[in-house]
Amino acid sequence: MTLLATMSRSVRWCALLAGTLAAGAAIAQPAFPSKPIRVINPFPPGGPVDVAGRPVFDRLRVALGQPVIMEHRPGAGSMIGSAAVAKAAPDGCTLLATAGQHAINLSVYAKVPYDTVKDFASVSMLAIAPYVFVVHPSVPARSMKELVALAGRMPGKMTYASASPGSGFHMASELLNLMAGIKTLHVPYKGGAPAVVALLGGEVDMMFSSPAVVLPHVSSGRMRALAVTTASRSAQLPDVPTMAEAGFSRFDAQAWYGIFAPAATPRDTIGFIADQLDRVLKTPEIREAYRLAGMEPVGGTPAFFDERVKSDIAKWARVAREARVQVD
Repeated sequence: MTLLATMSRSVRWCALLAGTLAAGAAIAQPAFPSKPIRVINPFPPGGPVDVAGRPVFDRLRVALGQPVIMEHRPGAGSMIGSAAVAKAAPDGCTLLATAGQHAINLSVYAKVPYDTVKDFASVSMLAIAPYVFVVHPSVPARSMKELVALAGRMPGKMTYASASPGSGFHMASELLNLMAGIKTLHVPYKGGAPAVVALLGGEVDMMFSSPAVVLPHVSSGRMRALAVTTASRSAQLPDVPTMAEAGFSRFDAQAWYGIFAPAATPRDTIGFIADQLDRVLKTPEIREAYRLAGMEPVGGTPAFFDERVKSDIAKWARVAREARVQVD
């Protein structure tokens, strides 16, 4: 046998051996997911995370061939449920479905039981939703310009509601205070629904809220909408100007809802889940469900979502520092 033939035969044997080993490894490595997916929601049932997540998870179950179960663990400004995911096994079968408050807590709470950046891996942003700024009809302001002038004449007297201290609605209001150079009084409630009830009853003067929540009250005249935080006018509120049109071109505050995994979850598992979510978010059914809820589907890569999270952490840290927002 020639030297060339011997080398050729050796190469073929090496290739065969490598293929056999690869096949064995593939058989030994169970396909993901090998068990049901548990999605922890750190907010009470019925909130916007439910609205953004449930229709997506119903379709994700079909795509993955495993049940996708949402489990509510509310409390401590979403930190109880988030901490449970940070400590969960990093196998891709325990995920966190949360909101933009995830990027705020680090800056406003004295003690956070996890590291927002190091303990989580961003998977996918499900949706974004604008805020709408509303006032009680008794407030003699029909534009943001008039509202700012009114608040400027009586510093610390006008009141605004929020869903809780450190919530997105709270921070958006403090951002407005900083940008407009006004001082208004924060009145926190235990949830978005009680805050809306307080505004309807005239207990407070104004608030940022979700369009889907306040739209019926704006339509009935029980609230007055002065601005939305979208880049262009909302199809649901076409007569209401954007914050940019109202004179606040740099005002950036919107709600987002997204999925995280424990930090040590394998990158290929995270990428696979993100790809499946992206496909689901592009379906007509999900796009219509989100439109009716005043949300816009996003999707995209984990890197895209991670960049947004880190940007928000920096932004709200600056607002918390300048507005001296601190929650015990």
